[in-house]
Amino acid sequence: MARFKVTFLPDGRQTFVEEGETLLQAARRARVYIQSICGGEGTCGKCKVIVKRGKFKTKPSPFISDEEERKGYVLACLTTPMSDLEVEVPLESRMEGVQAVEDVVLKSELKVTPERCNPLSQKVFLELPPPSLEDNIPDLDRLLRGLRGAGYDKVEVDFRSLKGMADLLRDSDFKVTASLARTREGFKLLSLEGGNKASTNFGAAIDVGTTTVVAQLLDLEKCEVLGTKATYNKQARYGEDVITRIIHSEKGEGLRELQEAVVGDINQLISALCGEAGISPEEVTVVVCAGNTTMLHLLLGVPPRYIRKEPYIPAFSLPPVVGARELGLRISPYGVVYCLPSVASFVGGDITAGVLASGMAREERLSMLIDMGTNGEIVFGNSEFLVCCSCSAGPAFEGGGIKFGMRASRGAIQRVELTPDLEVLVSTVDGVKPRGICGSGMIDCLAEFLRAGVINRAGKFNEELIGRTERLRKGEDGLEFVLVWAEESAISRDIVITQADIDNLIRSKAAVYAGAKVLLDKVGFDFEAVEKFYVAGGFGNYLDIEKAIEIGLLPDLPRERFEYIGNSSLAGARLCLLSSEAFEEAVEIANRMTYIELSVDNAFYEQFMAEMFLPHTE
Repeated sequence: MARFKVTFLPDGRQTFVEEGETLLQAARRARVYIQSICGGEGTCGKCKVIVKRGKFKTKPSPFISDEEERKGYVLACLTTPMSDLEVEVPLESRMEGVQAVEDVVLKSELKVTPERCNPLSQKVFLELPPPSLEDNIPDLDRLLRGLRGAGYDKVEVDFRSLKGMADLLRDSDFKVTASLARTREGFKLLSLEGGNKASTNFGAAIDVGTTTVVAQLLDLEKCEVLGTKATYNKQARYGEDVITRIIHSEKGEGLRELQEAVVGDINQLISALCGEAGISPEEVTVVVCAGNTTMLHLLLGVPPRYIRKEPYIPAFSLPPVVGARELGLRISPYGVVYCLPSVASFVGGDITAGVLASGMAREERLSMLIDMGTNGEIVFGNSEFLVCCSCSAGPAFEGGGIKFGMRASRGAIQRVELTPDLEVLVSTVDGVKPRGICGSGMIDCLAEFLRAGVINRAGKFNEELIGRTERLRKGEDGLEFVLVWAEESAISRDIVITQADIDNLIRSKAAVYAGAKVLLDKVGFDFEAVEKFYVAGGFGNYLDIEKAIEIGLLPDLPRERFEYIGNSSLAGARLCLLSSEAFEEAVEIANRMTYIELSVDNAFYEQFMAEMFLPHTE
């Protein structure tokens, strides 16, 4: 079988492919990260590349225009080399520069101060009396006696810590540091170190998102955050949403590929954070992960296939504590991983974390948490009850299904304003030239277009404006509005919003609003009864609540009731890392939540159709 060399520009990375393998497969092998919402099925058009040299075979695609075809554009997932190739990955197809979304500012009663810090992993320095003829108990009993004296009862022992214990105790003159992890019954002894190492105890809180993975490094002794970093979830190479990833996990080595991809992301983030903090990753003793139900299954390497099949049953809600090295995480050899509990197949530990971090489960007032992503998860209740649901909002809020859509990363348009003469003002993440538009920018567009009469309440372009402004024109896909001209963009192409983009966003907003309204209807409440709305999601660090209300994404209520809290999943994971009491509270919250399935509910579909207007059907 023939083998060909593929060189990816501008990075210059090279790899060899077998005859019949696609350029997208080659890019994965070369660790060149190309956008691919559909997981290589040829249905999203995001993996455009330019073949600069060599012979290839490709399939026709409606996503490649005649002009692009003349310039050598192809879809990487539909193209196979027939010789050695040089392939350029254009800026709009690259996955780079992800923004770490700020997380919720915790209420004072939820903040973990050094005085209240009780982390899931702890280190304690012990000065044990050496053995004698009068005090001749075994070494392990001596150690456990010392731990009881320090306040650590009910300690189980990891077998690995026994092997070198006798020599270590004597070499250290019986002055040792014990690393312990919290269990439901007490503690587990993970390891022993000679001398006093109690001050070097670090942990990581991880938000395992479908789109991005975010990590925070914490000093568990000082109870402080040392740094935060984010990266794209490299599982996106195999599919943008959880369903396509579940399908991929059922193919050959798919589950292993997905697990290794996200573990690699976490290792990369922890290594970078530790490097900046001047510590070794082996000093990290504990990791706490929050994520949706599918992401946690994939992280642990547990087949998630039944999540997508009726009656939609996950393998677990609260998995056992697992050794980090069993997953491939490069932290302390004795490090452990905790996952926050899920509620149902499509309401995961990230939502449990959000409820914990918002504090709504402690409050008497009625509150609602709305987490906007590909799946819109919604929780309603207070200290007495909690109900939740999930609705398929589609990927529009995260850039999927949008011609120039992208995640909230460097160069993404996140704010849009139209002047009276229909000129456009935009601002981007990091203030650089635009290369696409993210969810918050799309919400701004919809509201601004509606205000200015560019679209009507059904979301359709006003054709009477053609000729009155050069920004509204007929494109290859029908009517489109130019946000940024080619000479002002980073990709040397006009950045436009198409009619299909608007239709996709309206479907997404309709699903979220309908889900929230039907959930309230099920328990006998209406929006007016909700005293506080917590809005979370991958919008970057910006969301205009006023504009979200104008398009009917959120209910028209007093604006002070709404609070955009960003990455509540990460905040909840951090709380649990620093406080075993918070972790127990998260378990209690998950147990208290009642899940309502909307996917088979006619009331949801009727309400969804009613919301397919701006802001709503009158």
